[in-house]
Amino acid sequence: MADLSDFPITRKWPARHPERLQLYSLPTPNGVKAAILLEETGLPYEPHLVSFDTNDQFTPEFLSLNPNNKIPAIIDPQGPGGQPLALFESGAILWYLAEKTGRFLPQDAAARYETLQWLMWQVGGVGPMFGQVGFFYKFAGKDYEDKRPRDRYVAESKRLLGVLEQRLTGRRWVMGEDYTIADIAIFPWVRNLVGYYAAGDLVEFSRFPQVQRALAAFVERPAVQRGLAIPARD
Repeated sequence: MADLSDFPITRKWPARHPERLQLYSLPTPNGVKAAILLEETGLPYEPHLVSFDTNDQFTPEFLSLNPNNKIPAIIDPQGPGGQPLALFESGAILWYLAEKTGRFLPQDAAARYETLQWLMWQVGGVGPMFGQVGFFYKFAGKDYEDKRPRDRYVAESKRLLGVLEQRLTGRRWVMGEDYTIADIAIFPWVRNLVGYYAAGDLVEFSRFPQVQRALAAFVERPAVQRGLAIPARD
């Protein structure tokens, strides 16, 4: 039986199944990436809800695992060499789990690095830019009289959607016929932009039919449907 008592986070979120991978998360675009990949791979795991409503992400227990106070984070009791491994940052978690299971990341070296390229594209571009659109269109920023900040992020989000549209033209997924961690990283953010943020008209989403097609295929996957609701909110 794995012993996770050395990790202070387990004092706030006790592990009922310490032999399983522990997921600390919330169903946000970044949070669901890890849950979706875990559901896709079938790797046993135990989810724990990190509630932003009660500022769980700022508690000493959570900060002991992720000093950057963001979700998701994981502890894998069976990490490299059979030793527990703690990780934060959604891109790093996707990369690690894909390597651990040998799935959703090509074995061919060139295709592997190309997939990681698109993973980094999401982490460095899509997430931050779409998130700023959400702030300035749906949340507190919508009350700012000066719309130049909003319009700046809207323009950049349109550009990024155009890049994705071009990439998906003639391809089923970002990497072609194969569904990868690049898709798992990108499409929760696209879904959030046009769904939860309700910014589809603002970014002229109708101009991107290939992105629409791939997003529809993504959300139809059973593992995606399950992962989008994990961890369950109280």
